Amino acid sequence: MSILIVGLILLALYSSLRFATSTIDKLGSAKSVSAYRIKYITKTVSLALMVFYAIVLLSFLGIEYSQVSIFLSSIFAVLGVALFAQWSILSNITASLIIFFGFPYRVGDKIKVVDKDDDISGVIEEIAMFHVLIRRGNELITYPNSLILQKAVVKRSAIEAVDEASKSEQVLDESDLSIEAEVSELLSDNKK
Repeated sequence: MSILIVGLILLALYSSLRFATSTIDKLGSAKSVSAYRIKYITKTVSLALMVFYAIVLLSFLGIEYSQVSIFLSSIFAVLGVALFAQWSILSNITASLIIFFGFPYRVGDKIKVVDKDDDISGVIEEIAMFHVLIRRGNELITYPNSLILQKAVVKRSAIEAVDEASKSEQVLDESDLSIEAEVSELLSDNKK
């Protein structure tokens, strides 16, 4: 009977992993997320599922809860002490998961992070596991995921982008006219 239960738990793990992977792939494709980022999110969710099913498997195999809880609490105590200084890493990983599923901005969007001390604006170049890369001219700004969730982020509207493009075309047209006038003036001087 226990072999059947173990088999069912492993089958449930396998189907959960396949379902999670396909769901993350579909969601990532729908949101135009890079394959690199989809891979990391899939690994993180898969690891969480494996830990969950390992705990379920241990409880069905008859290992007493008190034995497992003592073992897990000692592991978590060591990990807690070791990672206490690195809480920001954990918060950035958690923020990365939130950004993947709920961040309204994509790679290529022009944004501005509202920060009273610094001007953080530019085009999103990459959304990684720990940070968002924002390109501003020749500068590449690395902004932590946990901070981008805490601050207001403003996306430039399509109207502003069109206005800016039309202004740059007008400047080019005016400069083209002045160049044409100079060329015609030089040609008329040469004919004399």
